Amino acid sequence: MASNGVEKPLLSGMVDPSVQTKKKNSLKRRRYRRCKSTPLAEFVPPETKGIGQIPRTEPIPGKLHPSFKQVAIFLAVYLGVGALTFLLVRNQVEGKKTDGFLDAVYFCIVTMTTVGYGDLVPDSTLTKLLACAFVFTGMALIGLTLSKAADYLVEKQETLLVKALHMSHNVGTTEILKEVETNKVRYKCLIVFILLLVLIIIGTIFLATVEKLDLVDAFYCVCATITTLGYGDKSFSTEVGRAFAVIWILTSTITLAQFFLYIAELNTERRQRALANWVRTRKMTSADLEAADIDDDGVVDASDFIIYKLKEMGKISQDDISLLLEEFEDLDVDQSGTLSVSDITLAQS
Repeated sequence: MASNGVEKPLLSGMVDPSVQTKKKNSLKRRRYRRCKSTPLAEFVPPETKGIGQIPRTEPIPGKLHPSFKQVAIFLAVYLGVGALTFLLVRNQVEGKKTDGFLDAVYFCIVTMTTVGYGDLVPDSTLTKLLACAFVFTGMALIGLTLSKAADYLVEKQETLLVKALHMSHNVGTTEILKEVETNKVRYKCLIVFILLLVLIIIGTIFLATVEKLDLVDAFYCVCATITTLGYGDKSFSTEVGRAFAVIWILTSTITLAQFFLYIAELNTERRQRALANWVRTRKMTSADLEAADIDDDGVVDASDFIIYKLKEMGKISQDDISLLLEEFEDLDVDQSGTLSVSDITLAQS
């Protein structure tokens, strides 16, 4: 690309020199580069701190994890209101009953998780309408709040899992974090799968010992519950069983839903990696070079090449690039082709 220190266009045979010169002189299509002399906001002297300095914000991902206090409040309000409501109309609910308040909480859990055994059923217009209202609000609570909390908890266990898998090796924190980031979805699947197996075993043993079901029926009831199939021929009928079911049903159904979600995410990630490998190993052609020359200056530099490859991998689109270039144009107040603190300060003032 260079001879005697002079940079030559990669597309010299395809680009008209007069058009190339005209495009190079255009302010709207100039090459953007990182200016190494640009002052960094982090190195502002203490005595001038706060004067003309751009306020720094915390990264957004750190704020996205759910507040477990908020989750607990939502769940407590839902179960409290639901239990009180169905306790007041318990005479309009038919089925196998044990303790009034426990049955009301159990009915809420079975309703919100859409298990619907049929051992307790609404038997009046009022209770049927209440059940319809509570099933929709319960599904929204699971989908929007509890599943996010479960996902956050699983992410917190990834580092512990990697440490356990490498106990015999002297692996540092940096290597662990790198491996977690690389195999994030795979570790999520593994953690949730292990948790799901534990919940299935616990549920089966509990139903066999407390509800006095044989082992096959106990396992059958567990599967019908966690998949929200809920035939209703086998269910939790004792007071102790329903107290256990309040926690177990909620946990197991959410865990199974998260497992299938991670499986789908893992398949998507594998397809994306296969596409990325194909893009990386595919040989470049003259047509590729022409397409990679994003700023139309006849030269494909590193940034042009990377952006072109990212577009091929489906990581970004042309609309994304256009929007970012427009933002850059707005921030580049002095039209120099580089950004500095003064540019951003003037653009935001």
